[in-house]
Amino acid sequence: MSRLHLQFGCGSLKLAGTLDTAPGTAGLLIVSGGNEIRSGAFSGQSLLAARIARAGFPVFRFDRRGIGESEGENRGFRSSAGDIRAAREAFGAMAPQVERLFALGNCDAASALMLNAGEGFDGLILSNPWTIDGDEQSEGETVHAPAAIRSRYTEKLKNPREIVRLLRGGVDLGKLARGVIASLRPAPAPSGLAQEMRDGLERFDGKVQFLLADQDRTAQLFESVWDRLDPRIARCPNAGHSYVLPEHQDWLTAQVLGCLRS
Repeated sequence: MSRLHLQFGCGSLKLAGTLDTAPGTAGLLIVSGGNEIRSGAFSGQSLLAARIARAGFPVFRFDRRGIGESEGENRGFRSSAGDIRAAREAFGAMAPQVERLFALGNCDAASALMLNAGEGFDGLILSNPWTIDGDEQSEGETVHAPAAIRSRYTEKLKNPREIVRLLRGGVDLGKLARGVIASLRPAPAPSGLAQEMRDGLERFDGKVQFLLADQDRTAQLFESVWDRLDPRIARCPNAGHSYVLPEHQDWLTAQVLGCLRS
């Protein structure tokens, strides 16, 4: 295995990419979410790419337009279809032995893949898809699904230290009251974005795997507008958005390898 840093064309622009070489005929294209560079949060995507390549599968990562070392204007995930297509074509040129190509996206990168109906890929690995229309903040409060709030308070009530903290006055009762009220609200209706993602995915006939970090609010919000019994969903216990802890990285690697070997 070797790691190659390169540039590739996207229209008149040059985008930056990284290829971890391997001989396998199944390959993985990692699409970065948000404004994240191709190494990922805490170098998570770089580490994952190395692991997957050591297992025999080539991996390509890239910086979207206007991000990291890539030229152009960053216009967000809804405008990333051309970037993804250019990266897919560059990957194919650099690793011509690849016969089956999977795309992995976390957060709004997963959303972008769904919106574009997985164009050109044989399989999609969709981690913690982003389903919030517009600004993720509402009146200064963090958005949480009611089911997630109920789960959080249930866990706190099981913890004797939290009970003692409550009895000693160490809990903000106003915040507690707001949380309880929020937990009693009905599940939110699917956003316009969520419906667009659903419609896009219905046009894709390849393999689909959802990966959800169960302590991540983005994943919790996704579950609140999706079928929780969807057999394509796999959940990583106690994991956060970027699967930072070693045991969560191991879980993510195993899930990705399972898809590539399927």
